[in-house]
Amino acid sequence: MHKIYLLMLACLLTGFLAGKVNAQNSPSYPDVKPYDTTVKDVPPVDSAKLPAEVPTKVSRTRPYFFPYVNPYEATVMEVPSIYEAKLPDEVPTEVFRIHPFPERTTPDVFWYDKGLICSLVYQKKEAPLVFIIAGTGARFNSPKMINMQKALYQAGFNVISISSPTIANFIINASSSMVPGNLYDDAKDLYRVMEMAYAKVQGKIKATEFYLTGYSLGGIQAAYVSMLDEEKKHFDFRKVLLINPPESLYNSVSKLEKLLGDNIPGGAENFDVWYQQLLNDLAGIYEEMGFFDLTGDFIYKAYKRHPPREDFLAALVGLSFTLSSADMVFASDVMRGGGYITPKNVIMNNSTSLMPFYMVADRTSFTDYFHEYFYPYFRQQEPGLTEQALIDRLTLKNIEKYLKSAEKIGLLHNEDDIIMLPGEVDYLHGVFGDRAQIYPTGGHCGNMNDPAVVRFIVDFFGGREG
Repeated sequence: MHKIYLLMLACLLTGFLAGKVNAQNSPSYPDVKPYDTTVKDVPPVDSAKLPAEVPTKVSRTRPYFFPYVNPYEATVMEVPSIYEAKLPDEVPTEVFRIHPFPERTTPDVFWYDKGLICSLVYQKKEAPLVFIIAGTGARFNSPKMINMQKALYQAGFNVISISSPTIANFIINASSSMVPGNLYDDAKDLYRVMEMAYAKVQGKIKATEFYLTGYSLGGIQAAYVSMLDEEKKHFDFRKVLLINPPESLYNSVSKLEKLLGDNIPGGAENFDVWYQQLLNDLAGIYEEMGFFDLTGDFIYKAYKRHPPREDFLAALVGLSFTLSSADMVFASDVMRGGGYITPKNVIMNNSTSLMPFYMVADRTSFTDYFHEYFYPYFRQQEPGLTEQALIDRLTLKNIEKYLKSAEKIGLLHNEDDIIMLPGEVDYLHGVFGDRAQIYPTGGHCGNMNDPAVVRFIVDFFGGREG
């Protein structure tokens, strides 16, 4: 990956942003009295499964305050520590590798990749086990995954964390087709990984029962994994929670990829100018504040002085998705012998410059990937398959009947989620009914470490609060 892009993301994705925004979109902090919003439809907790020290009633109305009311701010910005759930600084963790396809030959360019990396967070005594599936482009140890691990550990669970099937490590080691994005295939690959991961750690833990969750892409994948488990019955998941899943994979990624070009002045071709302005803004913030760190409290102070424009934040979200997509497309193409991003059967090793290939990958949109690479691959497997039929399969609506009947599956979402088209959150609320928890704000996964949201997740799985 381009080091300059990674440097930029290291700053940007933690919220060091400059610009101007309409004052009505700026949240209060903390001297202004927070507003209270009643959240919707908290599903009841099965009191028979709760530990004795946990209250057997959960309020259906809880105060909810999230400091960012703009959905792009909520998605991108870190929040001050006073608005985050109180979690342990450290939890007992073991990182390990599994090899779903031990006979697979790994191209020399991926010389460093020696198995799918997962992690276990473990209790000293027997306890339930939760599997977490990461979102698009995220690893098992991404910040959102770490926070969920800590919250669930604190609540009394063992946790196995699995990277997204869209990252290179998964494509190289654990994807059967090496063409990620087909929810049925991804579910089979994830299920195989879960079986192998649990077998790997059985000497370390004793799981009393099994739970499943995932966020963003991992959320919709969790639904398909749950459906597969109804057939396989290896885990017989007791509860499954979908966190900010897309309703339609194609709709959401199409919306995400437009955010970059549509929100950079002059379009994506003006990226270099946009980036240089960003560096200038960051230098100005450092000069004005006299220091520079990566804490949520500092970020919020910088934000209060220089609130970012919404178009800037939208472009940032689009950039993050574009870079994740480029990594995915490059890894898939190389693993399948090339011909799309790289020349067919080209030989690459640890000294090969990857810059020319990533320049092509960065300019390949997800819809390009879908129409030119993904769809032709699956049409070859299933002659007569149309693009629209494939698009329709990659949705929650495709398994609506199962979702309505599976009482163990719950939904956690935000009304202002930026990856959703108008009406999609309402549709999902209708499918899940009183098993849906919809917050009014939070953007796309931006409120996952909010105290109210963490309490909901813990309560849903029947754990104890820390």
